Amino acid sequence: MILRAHPVSVLHVPMLSRLSHRRVFFVGLVLSLARTCPVSATELTNYATKFKRVLESHVLPYWYDTAQDTHHGGYLLADDGRGNGLASEKHLVSQMRMVWTFSHVWLKGYRDTNRDYLAAAAQGFRFLQRHFRDPVYGGYFWKTDLTGNVTDDRKILYGQAFAIYAMVEYHRASGELEPLRAALELYRLIQRHAHDPDNGGWLEHFERNWQPILDPNAQVEVEIAGCKSANTHLHLMEALAELGAVTRDADVIRSLAEALRINQQYFYPAEPARSCAVRQLDWRPGPGQSNAQLSYGHNVEFAWLMLRAEDVLGRALSWDHFDSYLSHALKYGADTELGGLFYRGPGNGPANVQDKVWWVQAEWLAALTEAVRRKLDPDYIAALEKTAEFVLTRQADRDGIWFDTVTRDGQPKDTRKAHNWKANYHDVRALVKFVEAFLPGSGKAPKKSDSLRPLGSLR
Repeated sequence: MILRAHPVSVLHVPMLSRLSHRRVFFVGLVLSLARTCPVSATELTNYATKFKRVLESHVLPYWYDTAQDTHHGGYLLADDGRGNGLASEKHLVSQMRMVWTFSHVWLKGYRDTNRDYLAAAAQGFRFLQRHFRDPVYGGYFWKTDLTGNVTDDRKILYGQAFAIYAMVEYHRASGELEPLRAALELYRLIQRHAHDPDNGGWLEHFERNWQPILDPNAQVEVEIAGCKSANTHLHLMEALAELGAVTRDADVIRSLAEALRINQQYFYPAEPARSCAVRQLDWRPGPGQSNAQLSYGHNVEFAWLMLRAEDVLGRALSWDHFDSYLSHALKYGADTELGGLFYRGPGNGPANVQDKVWWVQAEWLAALTEAVRRKLDPDYIAALEKTAEFVLTRQADRDGIWFDTVTRDGQPKDTRKAHNWKANYHDVRALVKFVEAFLPGSGKAPKKSDSLRPLGSLR
């Protein structure tokens, strides 16, 4: 039995159900690892068992119990890791990420008799529709206070992308049509106001009425006004992939193809050392890019999300492109001794910022999971095992919740566990992905079709 015959994401297998394919994969993994690799399948299964246990007993209960705002709705994200923290505002990105994660874990079969994760997603979705959605110009505001009064009414594409992403997942979990309709409406609004018809891609920063903010000195919080960024285009691609997978809307599919092409051409080309974080509107390098350092976390996050986009588009998967980014990270950014992935470094040279940030470890874990599911490369397997060990014993506190940032050897540097940029999306997504890959029978939940209504009813 050859693992390589069926690539990464259990995609388009006409003769096998997804469950039976996972069983075939796991048997092949056991036999092949036993023959060829120093790390056994039992070790990967053991890590998956530990991850599932900590998800069920610590991580998901933590977010359910501590982050929900039981007075006003939505989520409160303020935990300094020392028992303190007082939220002062609500941020579109983290609010939407919380909706996505609670929807995702419910969809993947995580249940708790004392905690209803779908209900946790539902109340967050309702808060967002009541307080973040702009009833006049459409789209979603950037920030509110704790009660839901708008404090920043700008439209930032990065946040709009996460709104699409979260609403699609909530639709999948709940079966409700409203969130999917809202996601499609937002996509069409973005196309009208943010798409660049001359150069391709999307503008990223707008006033409330969708007037573009182009002054590079404007304080826009995410990237640089008047420029296009790898970060935003990556997450827009991520959102369009899920919206396209559910709706099969022709316009969404065309936009997904455009987002994929732009990411592959301008931001994450085949040579990882040439990845570029910011470009001008006409795709010339943006300010400071001549001496900018690479973000290993964004590079490997792109690598595995690229495969998802290609799958939705029905294309052959770009494994050479994927491998080039993981190989580059292994060579320059990975900690081969302790595990994990460093934060930043030059194009072709060792990392010189060796902090380990929570979301970088999560995306490294996710990308390596995809890599090992495809082929039994000993370097990938060793890196995956060491990273699993690192996040369990050093990135996470004793309660299982990951610190924002630790030093190379795992000493807490930024002890915060929740804040407006740290919700439960990166790490929970990676842990669920790992468990589903290496623990047979995981990820089973009552199956729903992707779209529960004829597409015509959404138009």
